[in-house]
Amino acid sequence: MDIEGGNNRRVFNRLGNNNHHNNSNNYQNQNRYNSNQNTKQKVCHYWREGRCNRTPCQFLHGELPGLPSTSSNGGVSKRSYNIGAGVGGSDGGFSTRKNPNFNNTWGRNSSNNSNNGVPPKKLEKICNHWVQGNCGYGDRCKYLHTWNVGDSFSLLTTLEGHKQVVTGIALPTGKDKLYTGSKDGDVRIWDCATGQCVSVVPVGGEVGCMISEGPWIFTGLPNLVKAWNIDTVTEMSLSGPVGQVYTLVVGNDLLFAGTQDGSILAWKFNPATNCFEPAASLAGHTRPVVTMFVGANRLYSGSMDHSVRVWNLETLQCIQTLTDHTDVVMSVLCWDQFLLSASLDQTVKVWAATPTGNLEVTYTHKEEHGLLTLCGMYDSESKPIILCSSNDNTVRLYDLPSFVERGKIFSKQEIRAIQGGPSGLFFTGDGNGQVRVWSWSTEAKPAV
Repeated sequence: MDIEGGNNRRVFNRLGNNNHHNNSNNYQNQNRYNSNQNTKQKVCHYWREGRCNRTPCQFLHGELPGLPSTSSNGGVSKRSYNIGAGVGGSDGGFSTRKNPNFNNTWGRNSSNNSNNGVPPKKLEKICNHWVQGNCGYGDRCKYLHTWNVGDSFSLLTTLEGHKQVVTGIALPTGKDKLYTGSKDGDVRIWDCATGQCVSVVPVGGEVGCMISEGPWIFTGLPNLVKAWNIDTVTEMSLSGPVGQVYTLVVGNDLLFAGTQDGSILAWKFNPATNCFEPAASLAGHTRPVVTMFVGANRLYSGSMDHSVRVWNLETLQCIQTLTDHTDVVMSVLCWDQFLLSASLDQTVKVWAATPTGNLEVTYTHKEEHGLLTLCGMYDSESKPIILCSSNDNTVRLYDLPSFVERGKIFSKQEIRAIQGGPSGLFFTGDGNGQVRVWSWSTEAKPAV
């Protein structure tokens, strides 16, 4: 890990990755940044330290959005917008301006520190009878009759058609079609303008995951990865995996697949032959690899063996194994200088690098249920939010780094897929086969 200057402040180049923004978001973020600069808005340094008690405070209680950089072109390109998706990962992730004081504010409500570290009260509970369509109390019911709570986002529409759990959602950059994959063996293509399903593609097996990169749609199947080029309308089958392919990610111009036998296979695109060629096989996990994420020059993989492995993308060697979880590691992502990992052991662990370069747990967020999926994105005010899906059929939305709950999404069955999109949209796919489209609210909130 690099050391910056004489103050021994760590430079976390390994974790955050902000090279996945498109030109539109570049322009919007630049204007937002310039507007903040012109009005001389400043971030409250007491808020950064987790001890501001001014209400209201004349300074910002949030980071100014960073200036994203552009990405390079290649056979497999980097993700081009910053909301909800990491560099090629099926899990979402994002980057913010570096702030060394976040170590002091994880799990704390920085706008009101009177809780002394006690987690805020959870939001309301949904009526299970209403979910099943048989609640007899109507408006008199003491439980919620709604699919979400929280005033910063809203449900736009529900896409129905899949017969089993939705395991992948992909929205290729600059395209007007949404792709969804399911264990029912179909990939469905939806028109973004009408919300109608325009095509159903049987793929011959359960879809374990799906991502989009540049013109490519990649789908993980049993013993196979299928690749579609939506520009040239060509299809390829990448053989080599043993068992179900559960997770796909792109990094350093390589496509990685996490498989049921615990290995991670890599392919590299060859422009001369216009195909993907086997590049490497990464061994180390002893059980299926179910999640991966790329941040800067590292590949992070989570497995049913309860571990997270850290791989150097240049050498493809494992440089550290993280073993603090006690159950399946279901999701990993990078945010700013931190790695976040979610597990069925009911925790989200936040990892930070030590001066030696190794990762150590700096904060543990506990839930009442096992966690399935993490996705990071920004709300309409450019505040960082993390969405945590758990096996109680809910997704909780938290502010970062405080983990103060912002809202909750309910579903009939577990939500296994969460994907961000442009223009303040994001998508969830559940075990009932439904894909829901959500939007961050842009309406001004009345002053309290």
